[in-house]
Amino acid sequence: MNYQLMPHRITIMLDDDVVKKLRAIQAKQIKESSEAVSFSKVINDHIAKSLK
Repeated sequence: MNYQLMPHRITIMLDDDVVKKLRAIQAKQIKESSEAVSFSKVINDHIAKSLK
């Protein structure tokens, strides 16, 4: 069976410079895509990449 994990809601504190970089990445992805790109998705994608 293939189980899909439910997302977890957590609160984290990010430094201003990190937020600026992530927002810039988000803006670039929005320009390159016809779909919405949430800030949570950007954070999730980058955390997942760093854990590989």
